[in-house]
Amino acid sequence: MAAAAAARCVRLLLRPRRYPLLSCPLRTSPRLLCIATQQKSTGQNLEDYQSQNEPKAEASSAEKIFIEEKAKLEEQLKEMTDKYKRALADTENLRQRSQKLVEEAKLYGIQSFCKDLLEVADVLEKATESVPKEELKDENPHLKNLYDGLVMTEVQIQKVFKKHGLLKLNPVGAKFDPYEHEALFHAPMEGKEPGSIALVSKVGYKLHGRTLRPALVGVVKEV
Repeated sequence: MAAAAAARCVRLLLRPRRYPLLSCPLRTSPRLLCIATQQKSTGQNLEDYQSQNEPKAEASSAEKIFIEEKAKLEEQLKEMTDKYKRALADTENLRQRSQKLVEEAKLYGIQSFCKDLLEVADVLEKATESVPKEELKDENPHLKNLYDGLVMTEVQIQKVFKKHGLLKLNPVGAKFDPYEHEALFHAPMEGKEPGSIALVSKVGYKLHGRTLRPALVGVVKEV
């Protein structure tokens, strides 16, 4: 009898339709499933977010280093470009100066030689001036021939001077120029403009526009 009563009680307890309060915990609630799903999804998203942000932080740091290196390289490039341009300018200036020196050497390389020849020209000029003109007659052919030879030599040497850029300065009546003339004296002279050259004691010469020897002159001064 007791065993039958216990079996009946067990069957009654196992019937879910007769005990709705006991069966509720055994059922699956959609709301509980949704909450569990959201919690699970949120946990996964947080992990994903953390896993995604870690490479981004590393990428941002690398990008910052790259930008700094780029700025340094650009500054170095600017500095090197500036040095390169300065070097080019210095080289060009040096080339121009060297070229100018070479050209001047070609033009004025004969300067010392010309100065020595000027003394010869002065001697020829003095020799022709010292010959009395009244003695140049057919009765004195030797003197006349000698004089003609001296004149021809003087003319020829002046042609050679002119060919090589050496020009004679005989500035009688010209305005005194301290770059081309050297004043030996100043004297008042009637009918002459003050500051003009009244007398040339020794002619001067210019080589390619540069005064090789100034003319020795006498200058008129105001009375």
